Amino acid sequence: MNFAMWRKALSVIPEVSKAEWDQLDIVSKWLISTRAAVLIMTFISAALAGLFAWRSQSFNFAGWLDLAFGLIMAHASNNIFNDFTDYVRGVDQDNYYRNVYGAQPLASGLLTRRQHLAYFGVTGFLAFSAGLYLILKNSNDPVIWLLLSLGAFFVLFYTWPLKYIALGEAAVLLVWGPLMIGGGYYALTRHWDWNVVLAGLPYALGVTTVIFGKHIDKLEADRAKRIYTFPALIGEKPARWVALALMALPYILTAYLILTKFFTPIMALVLFALPTFLRVSPAFLKPKPKVKPEGQPGWPLYFVGYAFYHNRAFGLYFMLGLLLDTALRLWPLTQNFWR
Repeated sequence: MNFAMWRKALSVIPEVSKAEWDQLDIVSKWLISTRAAVLIMTFISAALAGLFAWRSQSFNFAGWLDLAFGLIMAHASNNIFNDFTDYVRGVDQDNYYRNVYGAQPLASGLLTRRQHLAYFGVTGFLAFSAGLYLILKNSNDPVIWLLLSLGAFFVLFYTWPLKYIALGEAAVLLVWGPLMIGGGYYALTRHWDWNVVLAGLPYALGVTTVIFGKHIDKLEADRAKRIYTFPALIGEKPARWVALALMALPYILTAYLILTKFFTPIMALVLFALPTFLRVSPAFLKPKPKVKPEGQPGWPLYFVGYAFYHNRAFGLYFMLGLLLDTALRLWPLTQNFWR
């Protein structure tokens, strides 16, 4: 077991040669193939769904653990299928971005098509099994069947056609917000709450900025491949301003939820992420550099790194704030004060 590679694959998308790949254990190969470094975004959405369920005093650890596992496996499945779809459509060729910033198992010759589909099949089966457990646990609930079906739809059709017709960014917002947080909350509580859906949007918007930043980075390359993401349609400068707005909006939404007393003032903890926002925002005020800046990781990706860095900071403070917010509402000494 190559624990050093496990740690690396959970923090970055590593580049590996075929010789290095052949020496790796199956877990390392899976972590690289699924781009495991970005799966933390899904874990945070699952954690938020669990915290909202705990806040409504409907939390069940076994159910939440299954939910979190299933959502992470679904995200991993999508990443594997994304690479397969782009490869067979001829996108991940000719030095395209996906081959440059990290190992693309098919394009790099690390896996055959059959092996790659086997990774997808096993990972997708684990995701489906986790969803099926929640359905059976909740008496064959048709709403959870619907949520599972929507999840499968986005896993299979995000890369094509949604990403090609400028709907990929909207899909990410829907999946990481209403579907993962709102739907996850429903699966744990059997109650749909639009306030929870709204309260999950600050984090979902942060995740959307990550894919938005990535699509700005690939704008010209995507246009050349006839992949019309939203940034490819509106151009780099407008897209950079939209990305900044998407990073600022979560703070505004959180403030609104505090003012309407859905959140306690402890959620102002998200303001600790503002220094990160102020550090990364100047990058979005000017065009992407033509050559790699000194010390720039992940090049030719650029904006996505700044967006991910901010989303991780905001998401962690948001999750901590919600944990404390829930504790204040449930602790006998303070619960009456916040009703």
